[in-house]
Amino acid sequence: MKKYLLLLLLIISACGDSEKIVKRHLQSTENLLGLEFTDSERDSILPDLVDLREQYKDLRKLELPNHVAFPLYFQPQLPGFQIPSGNDQYQFQEIVISRPDNLEECAFMTVGELAYLIRTQHVTSEELTLMYLDRLKRYGPELECVISLTKELALKQARRADKEIGSGYYRGPLHGIPYGAKDLLAVPGYRTTWGATPYQEQIIDETATVIDKLEAAGAVLIAKLTLGALAWGDVWFGGKTRNPWDLEQGSSGSSAGPGSATAAGLVAFSIGSETWGSIVSPSTRNGVTGLRPTFGTVSRAGAMALSWTMDKLGPMCRSVADCALIYNIIRGSDNLDRSVIDVPFQVPRLNQIENLRVAYVESAFKDTSTKENDKAVLEILKSLGLNLIPIELPEFPAKALSFILSAEAAAAFDELTRSNRDDELVRQMRMAWPNVFRKARYIPAVEYIQANRARILLNEKMNKLFESIDVYIVPSFWGDNLLRTNLSGHPCVVLPNGFDKNGSPTSISFIANLYKDGNAIAVAQVYQDATTWHKKYPPKFSGK
Repeated sequence: MKKYLLLLLLIISACGDSEKIVKRHLQSTENLLGLEFTDSERDSILPDLVDLREQYKDLRKLELPNHVAFPLYFQPQLPGFQIPSGNDQYQFQEIVISRPDNLEECAFMTVGELAYLIRTQHVTSEELTLMYLDRLKRYGPELECVISLTKELALKQARRADKEIGSGYYRGPLHGIPYGAKDLLAVPGYRTTWGATPYQEQIIDETATVIDKLEAAGAVLIAKLTLGALAWGDVWFGGKTRNPWDLEQGSSGSSAGPGSATAAGLVAFSIGSETWGSIVSPSTRNGVTGLRPTFGTVSRAGAMALSWTMDKLGPMCRSVADCALIYNIIRGSDNLDRSVIDVPFQVPRLNQIENLRVAYVESAFKDTSTKENDKAVLEILKSLGLNLIPIELPEFPAKALSFILSAEAAAAFDELTRSNRDDELVRQMRMAWPNVFRKARYIPAVEYIQANRARILLNEKMNKLFESIDVYIVPSFWGDNLLRTNLSGHPCVVLPNGFDKNGSPTSISFIANLYKDGNAIAVAQVYQDATTWHKKYPPKFSGK
């Protein structure tokens, strides 16, 4: 096994094609990897390395664009795991509300409120769409959160929605609702830039599955929103996306635009993505509610691939109820993303929540920068009658597996590195994609495989934890929780729970077992319904 490790690494890291591979190359590589071979072993390896280098050269003649799938699929459930069965148990509730005198007051309404106004024809979809488009034009440049307005498409979809609703054909709660999508989702006729200079004129002639499903539900796409270049951070080729609560601060990433635009009332909701915190972090920074679904329940077809075994798409909204509605629309298989399986969406009713075993990570609430806000969450839930169970997360070196993301991302953007077009990316410091992609060339295939095998052990430990609980509550950035649950594929609902001493939003996270997203949604909504943090909006963007 040690020999194969060295073979794969050396051929990638060897000097130019014309330079002969000699023993000193092997010895240098051994030092890098913490290995030691004998001279006779090196003699045996050397001739085969030349053959391998030729194979790599032939492989690189093939075009492998980003949309070509990885044929090995990660499924987080282990043998014997009981995937939920039965019927869906989910019902969306409209919220009765009057049409405001100033239509712009609709900018911060939930989907439940907007759905009522549109279904009853107190407000038309075209009115809402024009109002949001005006806000995007007015505030988008200041927030640097918009890549493309999809005005022509939006007005076409809005007018169609009004015509259908007027004739008695109502598609459901999203009919006529304007939204924005992170610009890693393909929409024909519009740029899909991935936030990165090398791709800023890229047009992909296909419709991402989530966009297609939202259109079928009658939703109106009004903007493609910013993301940190290639889904890292909040810096993109056009600037740095701003936090509407503090314009001196970035909105965090990589779903920077969805977080900023939703918080500022520029869209009714948005679609983001997460690989390692890209929904949780901007949801926190911008004070919105986000859902990172169980891995493999939402198709990523038509989305930029960063990590085939970690990427997830999910909604960023004004409320837990809105997130549940969007998830219910976008979930499910499409015969394109073969990692996706169909499972029922089951959200416990209010009278069933008392039967859920709700836990909290005890040590996480003892001494953090947000401990007062976090402890208040537990007190509120206790006051509502929930019996909270103290737990600790099972010990596991999750950080040792984090290079899985680097390896897959480097493969997804292999051509960018080899062509040196990575020099065009705005961020060029050590902790930015260009260097991460280069560093990843030194990750041996053997170690990548071992790390994925270790994920099995992680999931075994997490499955054992969920044998005795249904949901656990944790400060959003405590310990390695964010990394471990992205590696294990567990769902997370993140929502605001107050403000820090600087007036910036803080958040709390609810984690459920695999495919039990509804459990996290139910408990999170109980908390949110008892608070008003999600109803606080950045005053500069109120429009009043």
